[in-house]
This record gives sequence, structure tokens and C-alpha cells, in this order.
Amino acid sequence: MIYGIGVDLVNIKRFESWIKNPSILERFFNKNEIKEKCSTDILLEHYASRFAAKEAFSKALGTGIYNFNLKDICVVKNKDCKPELVLEDTALRVFNERCKDCVIHLSLTHEKEYAMAYVIIEKVENIGG
Repeated sequence: MIYGIGVDLVNIKRFESWIKNPSILERFFNKNEIKEKCSTDILLEHYASRFAAKEAFSKALGTGIYNFNLKDICVVKNKDCKPELVLEDTALRVFNERCKDCVIHLSLTHEKEYAMAYVIIEKVENIGG
């Protein structure tokens, strides 16, 4: 059963000033998401898609960005290079309060000047056994 769906689209150029300001990156991104040694184009796509994922997650959760920090949501790649959300601290607490027995599905894309993320939160029966 679907608990929530969220989508977000961002303009990649929005992040040009962000990549020059470490305090902005530290405010919105998990320490595991912050990259330093990449080309500007790759950095812009990286941060734009991850920011879109955080926004899409908040929409799927149904709260908007409320009662949790965006840096407590981290986009990682699993062993198959599929993007996944890892929740920590405040985001994990809110998720557990609202979405018992749920899993998160994430899809990211970027093309030219836009990055988009799509999140589905699915309630799973008998998760864990």
C-alpha cells in the first residue's frame, strides 16, 4: 500500500552559488553527500538531485520540511549503484513516528538545466518477518 508520493524538480543553476559556500552545503547536506574534487557540472547535478530527493521525501511523508533537518536525509548508492535514502537523527525520528513498517523508494534524474527526484513511501505488511 502506498503511504505517500513526492516529486521535486529543481533548476541546477540554483546551486552555482551553493557550491562556493561550504556553510550552505553543511546546512542542507549530510557530511557523506558533500563532495570536493569533481567538475563543476558534476557537482551541480550531484547537489541538485540530492536536494530534490530531500524535498520529494518531505512531500511523500506529508509533512513538508517540518520537524527534521535536511542534512539528516542522505542519498547514497547501494551496491548496485541504485540511489537510496538513509535517514538519521531528526528525519529518522519523524519517519518512524509517521511510517511504521514502511520502505522508501527513490528515483533521480537530471537533464541539462533540471534535476528531479521521485519518492514513494510504501507501507509493507509483515516487514521483518
